[in-house]
Amino acid sequence: MKRKTFLKTSSIVVAGSLLSPLSSCKPNKTTEKIMRSNWAGNYQYKATNLHEPKTVKEIQALVKTLDRQKALGSCHCFNNIADSPQNQISTQNLNKLLSIDEKAQTVTVEAGARYGQFAEELDKKGYALHNLASLPHISVAGACSTATHGSGVSNGNLATAVAALELVKPNGDLVALSRAKDGAAFNGAIVGLGALGIITKVTLDIQPTYMVRQDLFQDLPLQALQDNFEAIMSSGYSVSLFTDWQNQVISQVWVKRKVEPTTQDLGNDFYGAKAATKNLHPITRLSAENCTDQMGEPGPWYERLPHFKMGFTPSSGKELQSEFFVPRENAVDAILALEKKGHLIYPQLMISEIRTIAADNFWMSPCYQRDSVAIHFTWKQNIPEVTKLLPMIEAELAPFQARPHWGKLFTIAPDILHSRYEKWADFLQLVKTYDPEGKLRNAYLDLNIYKS
Repeated sequence: MKRKTFLKTSSIVVAGSLLSPLSSCKPNKTTEKIMRSNWAGNYQYKATNLHEPKTVKEIQALVKTLDRQKALGSCHCFNNIADSPQNQISTQNLNKLLSIDEKAQTVTVEAGARYGQFAEELDKKGYALHNLASLPHISVAGACSTATHGSGVSNGNLATAVAALELVKPNGDLVALSRAKDGAAFNGAIVGLGALGIITKVTLDIQPTYMVRQDLFQDLPLQALQDNFEAIMSSGYSVSLFTDWQNQVISQVWVKRKVEPTTQDLGNDFYGAKAATKNLHPITRLSAENCTDQMGEPGPWYERLPHFKMGFTPSSGKELQSEFFVPRENAVDAILALEKKGHLIYPQLMISEIRTIAADNFWMSPCYQRDSVAIHFTWKQNIPEVTKLLPMIEAELAPFQARPHWGKLFTIAPDILHSRYEKWADFLQLVKTYDPEGKLRNAYLDLNIYKS
C-alpha cells in the first residue's frame, strides 16, 4: 500500500459529537450499523469484532483462539496502529492499580489503566511517577508501546519508567519481561507497537511524591529562543513551547518546576517573554477551564505535569496530530527551518508544541540513543490539506533524521523510516519470533515494519 493511500484510508472523518476521554471508543450510530472511532473521530475502526475481556485468562483464551487480532487501549492514536482486519481486544476492563512494592520502588498496574485513574491513589500512598504526558487520559500500555512522552531535558519518555511487563503471546502463553533479567529482548519489546502480544500488566518505577508549580509566559521572541534554547528548555523540570509559526514569536512558554524550599518566582520577564496574567489554554482563543492550574499555584505532580485535567475533555477534540523527533543538538535549526514554512503551516494549524525528551535504549523509540526534541502539530481536521503538508514538513526535517511519533500521522516511506532505526532489523526478527503466524499483523505493521 502506498504511503499516501494509507494516510487517506486511515484518516476518515466520523460525523458526531466529541468523544469523551473517559469512555472507550464511543460508537457513532448510523441508520445501518454501529461504527467505532478513535478519540478524535478522524479514524473509523474496520475490525469486525470488538472483544472486552475482564481477566487475563479471558484474554489468553481469546488470543489463542482468534485469528487476526490487535490490542485496543484508550483510542488516542490518530492512525490505524490499533486496528485489525478482524478482531480488536480492548483492555479497558483491566484498569486497576494492583500493588505497590515499597522496597523495589515500583507500582504495578493493569495494562488498560489510564494514568489519571491511579495517579491520585499513588500520590496518597506517598509516591509519584517521573513524568506524565499532556493528557492523563491515555492508557499505560498504549502510551509506553508508542513511546509517548512528556517533557524535560532529563526526563525519558513514559516507557522509560517500565521496570517489567506481562503480555500474552499470540499462541496464548503468558510471558513476563523485566529490565533486570531480559536485556535486549526487554529493550526490543517495550516500545513494541502492539506487534508482540497483548500487554496485560505493567510495572513502573516510582519515587517519593512531589509538588509542582507551573508558570506561563507569552510572546517569547524567536531570536531569544535561538540564543538561549538550552537555558530556556532547562529552566524547569518540564518545559513546553507553543507556537503557530507566525511573527517570529513563540506564543506561550509553560515552565513546570518541582516545588523546593529554594524555588523562586521567575518574575515578569522570561528571556523577553512576559508572565501570563491569567490561566491559558495552549490554543489561546480557547477557554482554560480544561487545563491544569497555572499562575504558579503549587499542586501535586499529577495535577500539574499534564496540561489537561482528567475529568475534562482534553485539547480541542476534533483534530489531527503529527509529531517528529530530532536530535536535541539540531533543535534550533529544525525550528528555524519550519518557521520559514509558517505561511504554509498556519492555515491548517491549531497549535504546535515543542518539548525535550532524554535518550533511551528502546529499539523502536524515536529517542533511541539520542536526546531529542519533539515538534508536535495539532491540526484542524482537514484531511486532504494536512495530507499535502506532511511531506513538506518531513522534507524540511529530513536533514535531521527526524523520526515520527508512531501513533500520529506521517508519510515517511518505509525504507527511509527503517534507515533511521538502526535496530529495525532486530525488532522485525523479535516480532517474527513472538508472532510467527502474523496474527497481530495489520495494515499499519505491514507498511511500517514488515515492508522491506
